[in-house]
Amino acid sequence: MGRYIAIVDYGVGNLKSVSNAFAYLGEETLITGDPGELELADAIILPGVGAFPDAADKLRASGLDRVVLEQGNKKPVLGICLGMQLLLERGEEIRACAGLGVVKGRAARIPTELKLPHIGWNTLTFPNESPLFRGLEEGSSVYFVHSFSAQDTDPSQVIALTDYGIPVTAAVQSGSFYGCQFHPEKSGETGLAILRNFAALNR
Repeated sequence: MGRYIAIVDYGVGNLKSVSNAFAYLGEETLITGDPGELELADAIILPGVGAFPDAADKLRASGLDRVVLEQGNKKPVLGICLGMQLLLERGEEIRACAGLGVVKGRAARIPTELKLPHIGWNTLTFPNESPLFRGLEEGSSVYFVHSFSAQDTDPSQVIALTDYGIPVTAAVQSGSFYGCQFHPEKSGETGLAILRNFAALNR
């Protein structure tokens, strides 16, 4: 197999919609839980749907937590939704639980007066420059579905914010680890532009 982006299959996540979005861009993907295939990939997507502790436990039980950390020192890794939260130091959903710890902060319930989960389109602002958002205008809209968000972050690692009654961290970056709280694969042209930027990072 030639160049491809690996989508980590550790038993959680909507893998097909991410793979379809990349296919639309003409990018080859491989859904895999095989460490060797993750090593050969150009880049890695860490998806996630569901509760933080279940996902963290499955990632550790499969040994893929170590593989993702190791590979992220050599190539771009993008965590999507719960996948982004797993990049944080810990999660507080259901019970306190350690994350991968590559991005400072914790995943906690959004302290907003507005209704949770936060579902729908919301605009982005970019406090720090990142190649992930190259060519995008402030105010671009993306699609969110979440009740938990990154909190107590390092402001220098926050590359996008949204507003949901309070400022909410929408995307993070630490070295070659990136995270989007929103779903780029469900965010129309803006989301495709973000995935295209991600695919170009290691080319």
